[in-house]
Amino acid sequence: MENEIDRSNFDGVNIYDAERTSLKQCFDRYIESKFELRTSTRSNYIYMYNKYIRTTLGGHVLADLKYSTILDFYKELIFKNGFKPNSMEIIHTILHPIFTRAVRDGLIRSNPAAGAMKEIKNLKEWKNKPQRHSLTKAQQEAFMSYVENSKTNRKWANAFTVLFWTGLRIGEFSGLTWDDCDFKKDVINVSRTLLYRPTKNGKSEYKINEPKTKSGTRTIPMLEPVRKALLEEKKRQEKEGTAGMVIDGYSNRVFTNRFGLVMRPSSINRAIDRIVEEYNKEEMEKAEAENRDPELLPEFSAHTMRHTFCTRMCEVESRVKIIQTIMGHSDIETTMNIYNTVTEEYKLESYEGLGKKLFKE
Repeated sequence: MENEIDRSNFDGVNIYDAERTSLKQCFDRYIESKFELRTSTRSNYIYMYNKYIRTTLGGHVLADLKYSTILDFYKELIFKNGFKPNSMEIIHTILHPIFTRAVRDGLIRSNPAAGAMKEIKNLKEWKNKPQRHSLTKAQQEAFMSYVENSKTNRKWANAFTVLFWTGLRIGEFSGLTWDDCDFKKDVINVSRTLLYRPTKNGKSEYKINEPKTKSGTRTIPMLEPVRKALLEEKKRQEKEGTAGMVIDGYSNRVFTNRFGLVMRPSSINRAIDRIVEEYNKEEMEKAEAENRDPELLPEFSAHTMRHTFCTRMCEVESRVKIIQTIMGHSDIETTMNIYNTVTEEYKLESYEGLGKKLFKE
């Protein structure tokens, strides 16, 4: 014990405070001092910490938190809570700087979270994480045809057309106003995103934010199907009227629900799930009557529509930088991953065609 005290004194580590300072106290001090954080980011960090860390690791004092403790905690989130990579990155982004600060303040000798994510990423389960897939052309056309020809689902056609052919993020889509739509130049100006985030009092509210990165602010082409859908939506709104819900000074939104309120991402995704379920049920009945295998639609979300748009562009545009600009990817590696996947699929199709050409009977 004397040797440990001498070593800590030599290293400038305050064992006394480390044994009396909880992770919860460190987080509260840390988040209060992060003035540069965006409101949405701060709210997300607080939400994730309160839900997954405060009642678990939060009560531990710094002196008891070792590398193995953090690693076991990460594994528990993955294997017991079913955490996906993005959620794990958020947890690590919260914890790592808190411990770094504690090291610099002389409370602990080293950061117990250092290297934990690297080890997690080497897990077989992480490496084999499912890849996000876009819809094929046939699936996209089948889904939209079903929506457009359905009495109950036709109301979603314009919204889905815009999502499929603009690549807008769901928050950008929800926050889109008519002022952003330039029908003279046939472009859409993306400069804000609509978020629904918890506040300090525990309630949630809508907030208008700028895109997280500079690349998020961009101009995207208003393709003909999008132009047609927007004009049809505008005509409908002028006829039926809208409540014009004002959020942070912005109203006049392009897409709203039947009450003129914000079209929530959860509502959009629920509608997609319901429509896919209806389509697949009808397709299975038709396939059975026609004695063939059914061509079912996969489960997908509004974000899949963005991914699908990127895939469609990669199929016809070889200049990756242009695709990156339209999509608003901050890292070209994201664009390249999708482009390479599309290229690989085309290569396999080419191989099949090449075999037929070379070995004609």
